[in-house]
Amino acid sequence: MNCSAYLFDIGNVIVRFDWTIAKQRIADQSNVSAEEAFALISPFKDDYESGRMSDEDFITQSMARTGFKGSREDFIEIWSDIFTENPPMIDLIRELHGKAPLYLLSNTNGLHKEWLFAKFPVLNLFSGGIFSHEAKSMKPHEPIFQTAITQFNLDPATTLYIDDLADNIATGQRLGFVSHHYDPAQHERLIHECSLTLPSRVVD
Repeated sequence: MNCSAYLFDIGNVIVRFDWTIAKQRIADQSNVSAEEAFALISPFKDDYESGRMSDEDFITQSMARTGFKGSREDFIEIWSDIFTENPPMIDLIRELHGKAPLYLLSNTNGLHKEWLFAKFPVLNLFSGGIFSHEAKSMKPHEPIFQTAITQFNLDPATTLYIDDLADNIATGQRLGFVSHHYDPAQHERLIHECSLTLPSRVVD
């Protein structure tokens, strides 16, 4: 595919993640079950990921609501250590690097961003990124996409956008991106789409 740029989601695209790991580890150091732990944190997770809550407020409130008995550092590690590499995608990113600019577009938070960049060097191959907690907007809403278009001078018609969530892909389509609904279990489908010539149909 002859693209002018590539725009990547992070979670379940570049890396996989598993919230059950964090839920159980929080429960192990609290007086609540794994499901209760996540239910107590979930109501303000979007506030955190959209930049309406600071790292410190998120840590303090999460520890207080769950009755977390470990240290602040324990909580940060448990909250963040949920990611594993998606090797085929990492190989593809290395192959694409230098052929066209690579950018990130991710719903994330300050703690996860810091952890991801420290643990997964492949992210340093990207020319830039738009992160929801910094942009004060989350996918699938259009403003965060518009920020990426403006900041990186993207032409959606020649930019391949890769995301694992259908709602996000729908926004990408609406804004004219060449969009691939990614499934890490079917990585070959992305390889197939990358071999096409623009303009491309959307793969559902």
